[in-house]
Amino acid sequence: MTTPTFLTMYQQLIANPSVSALDSTLNMSNRPVIDLLASWCEALGFSVEITELETAPGKFNLLAKRGIGHGGLMLAGHTDTVPFDDSRWNFDPFQLKQHDNRLYGLGSIDMKGFFAFVLDAIKVLDEQAVTQTQPLLLLATADEETTMAGAQQIAKHADLKPARCIIGEPTDMTPVYTHKGHMSSAIRVTGRSGHSSDPERGVNAIEIMHTVIANLLQLKEQLKNKYSIEDFVIPYPTLNLGHIHGGDNANRICGCCELHIDLRPLPGLSIKELQMLLLDAVSPINRQFPNSVEVIDLHEPIPAFSSNTDNALVKLAEQVSKSKAVAVNYCTEAPFIQQLGCETIIMGPGSIEQAHQPDEFLAIEKVAPAQHMIQQIIQNSCFNNVD
Repeated sequence: MTTPTFLTMYQQLIANPSVSALDSTLNMSNRPVIDLLASWCEALGFSVEITELETAPGKFNLLAKRGIGHGGLMLAGHTDTVPFDDSRWNFDPFQLKQHDNRLYGLGSIDMKGFFAFVLDAIKVLDEQAVTQTQPLLLLATADEETTMAGAQQIAKHADLKPARCIIGEPTDMTPVYTHKGHMSSAIRVTGRSGHSSDPERGVNAIEIMHTVIANLLQLKEQLKNKYSIEDFVIPYPTLNLGHIHGGDNANRICGCCELHIDLRPLPGLSIKELQMLLLDAVSPINRQFPNSVEVIDLHEPIPAFSSNTDNALVKLAEQVSKSKAVAVNYCTEAPFIQQLGCETIIMGPGSIEQAHQPDEFLAIEKVAPAQHMIQQIIQNSCFNNVD
C-alpha cells in the first residue's frame, strides 16, 4: 500500500466523523480515524500501537514509531472534533470542500488536517532518500475536546521518551511555548424550598447564590491584581460566570441553584492553589448556612503549560517560522505530553480563530508554507543528528 496524496488524506480524515462530547447522544468513537492513520503510517514503515482508553471505552490512542531507541521527534495531535450545528454550516462538515481559496471541513484545522501535513512531509523526505538518524513518532489522541483522557493516558506510557514534541494545534505556524490552564466548576447551592408566602419557612438558594457571586467577583479581582505574566495578551488569570439555573416557579422558594464557572490559571498558579482559593471564597457562606454550598469539578482540571524559550526546539521553530514564540490564553494537551520529559511546543497550520466555528476552514495559501516548515522541522530533528 502507498500513502495517498495530501488532499486525499485530508478528505478521508474529514469524511470520518469523530465528535467527542459529554452528551452521550453526540459522542462518537474515533476508531475509523485511528485505523486510517494506522494504515498510512504502516505504509511509511512505522510500527503502530493502538490502545483503548481506560476511562473511555470505544476511544483510542495511536502511537506510531519509526526508528530505534529513545529521543527524536514526536508529532502529536487529537483525532476528535467538537460537536457542530448543521444549520450554521454552509457546507457539509464531513466533506472537504474547496471554495474561495479555502479548504472547509470539520477538523480541517482543529485538528485532523495536521496529520495529513505530517504524513505528507515524511513521504517527501523519504522520496528524497534522506537518511533518518533519529526516532520519528506520530501520536494521535482521543477526547481532547472533552476530558483530555487520551493525553493523560499517554503521559503514563512506560516506554515513551521522545526528545522533542510538537502539538499541531492551529497557531498559524507560530510556535507557542506557554499557555494558561483550564478549570470548569459547578457551584451548587442547596437551600430549602417552601411556599413563597412564608419566606421564613424556607432557605432561598438564589439569595445565597447572590452572596456566592459577590464573593466570586471579589476573587476575580484578587486574581487579576495578584497574578500577572506580561507575555500573555490577557496577563492575569480569568474567571468567567458562564451559566446559572435555579428554581422552578415564581411562587416557590428556590431550593437549589447552580452556577458554572470557567477559570484560566497562569503558569505558576497550580490547580490545587486555585481550588483552595475557590473554596475559601465560599467557606464563609457555608459557616452561615452549613453545607449549603458545594464546589464540583465539571471535568478534570487542566494545568497551565510552560517551556523554556531557550530550548533547542523553540529556537528551531522560531528559525523555521521566522516568528518569535508566543504565549496564548487557550489550553492544549501540552502539560500532559510534557510529563514524558520532552521539549514541547504547540505549532500547527490554521488559525485558532477558526477553531470551534461553523464553516471551519484552512486558507489554501497557507498550505505550501506550512508543508515546508513542518518538513524542515522533521528533517532537522530526525534526519540529522540532534545534539
